[in-house]
Amino acid sequence: MVVFIGDRLTAACDADQESHLVNSSPKVPIPTLERLATYLRYLIDLEASQVETISSTDVEKQTGINAAQFRKDLSYFGEFGKPGVGYNVVELQTRIARILKIDQMQPIIVIGAGNLGSALIGYPGLRDHKFHIAAAFDSDPAKVGRLQGGLILRDEAHLRQANAEIGARIAILCVPAGAAQAVASEAISAGVRVILNFAPLILKVPERIVVRNVSFLQELAVLSYHLSGDAHK
Repeated sequence: MVVFIGDRLTAACDADQESHLVNSSPKVPIPTLERLATYLRYLIDLEASQVETISSTDVEKQTGINAAQFRKDLSYFGEFGKPGVGYNVVELQTRIARILKIDQMQPIIVIGAGNLGSALIGYPGLRDHKFHIAAAFDSDPAKVGRLQGGLILRDEAHLRQANAEIGARIAILCVPAGAAQAVASEAISAGVRVILNFAPLILKVPERIVVRNVSFLQELAVLSYHLSGDAHK
């Protein structure tokens, strides 16, 4: 991220304020965090296009998220923008990245190197958002030791020892349902604190652990519902 030299003191104060607000304010709703990620993607594109300033109305036009909702989402984390001027693109991008804790590279481990896991391991777009696949694991002896997306696949049995060196707190699970719970428990024991779960299983985890479940079937079912009236048109 680009930080203006003249804004270093302001940025430091903003960081302290945001940290205090995140830790002391009521829990931020998940939809708000999801929208912050949308704003960040939009801001990255704007910076690449050399746009310097935007308004909440611009955000609404480009993202479809109501301008009032945009301002409310930001209000959880302090004051943003200047009345009559708008929001500096680089400054807002930097602050949202800091809020989401992706202002620095976040190491991730992928567990399960099947078709989906292999695709994620080789996906180059993660680095653009400060996510780095640091290691990949599989339980299949035929796969362990092979090169996949620039990484040597590691033995899942050595997960805890490996992550002691890597220090990843994010894990992506791409394993079958029958193995998911045991793998999740092992990942948590290895220091993982948040899990992106692609397995078709609701994981049982300690309260301190955050899990996001991704179900292609669920998403397709919702999309299918929206086709229900097409036959009558």
